[in-house]
Amino acid sequence: MKVPRFLVTTPLPSPGMAILAQAGEVISPTTPPSPKELHEYCASGRIDVLVSQLSDQLDSSFLGDARIAGISNYAVGVNNIDLETATSRSIMVANTPGILTDATADLAMLLVLGTARRVVEADKFIRDGEFVGWKPDLLLGWDVSGRTLGLAGFGRIARAVARRALAFNMTVIACPRPPRNRVVTEAELGEFAGKVQIVEWQELLERSDFVSLHVPLTADTHHLIDAAGLGEMKSTAILINTARGPVVDEVALVQALRNGDIASAGIDVYENEPALAPGLAELPNSVLLPHLGSATAPVRAEMARVCAENAAAMARGDVPPFPVNPDAWPRA
Repeated sequence: MKVPRFLVTTPLPSPGMAILAQAGEVISPTTPPSPKELHEYCASGRIDVLVSQLSDQLDSSFLGDARIAGISNYAVGVNNIDLETATSRSIMVANTPGILTDATADLAMLLVLGTARRVVEADKFIRDGEFVGWKPDLLLGWDVSGRTLGLAGFGRIARAVARRALAFNMTVIACPRPPRNRVVTEAELGEFAGKVQIVEWQELLERSDFVSLHVPLTADTHHLIDAAGLGEMKSTAILINTARGPVVDEVALVQALRNGDIASAGIDVYENEPALAPGLAELPNSVLLPHLGSATAPVRAEMARVCAENAAAMARGDVPPFPVNPDAWPRA
């Protein structure tokens, strides 16, 4: 009986690697394979399932040559994978949804609070020895309670952010599928009926004191926040991005922060990650995190477990617990 082979581009936290080792042979290079090496591995016919990261760009050219049964992406998002080509090549793709909702929502609220109260500036101020005592006008920030939070998207993570924001006595508005607008019924709002107002995208940008992004990266949402969108926001508004970097035109964001077109930004994901747009790191009115949305030990461990179990299932020829493109296998 053939022993399945897994190629792991970056080792998974425990218990991921142990699950894979029990299911077959694990190939995990000491350093992540280059795009050329990854292409050669997956075109060789020696790999059954690729265990990938968001940083692994699996485009149509790559997938057109790949001789693999499946891809288990260690992430919720799959914007690094050309799903159309994968499906046409009978390559099943699986992800790790529903695990990082609370962790990412916590981080979004951290960025709301951190930007509003200028936490990073204040930390630097005191470490640099500039604190000589309390002053009435020292590092004045903005209130959170009583202000309006606009949610771009209204899926699991956005709803979790809404719960937290309502606890801070914020007014919460949302546009479920920006930049498109659609009607949302009271039944669909569920627990948020009478608490969260659904508005059109233009209104959300104009009214919000905080705009928090919670959309997948698609053709519609690429540069959802661009120079024009930033221009529609209040000069006192704060932008929060824990979604995907290319949802924001980062060059335009730098310009808006420099010019005072918006007050501040809290960013966890970047357009050309890990590179930052020139000048972003130097701006004091920004809080920048290194893609920490899911970065708690329990969440990363659970993601690893699900990712590994997805991979093991595909290696057995079974539909994984969390398929993204179930039509890839006709028998699915």
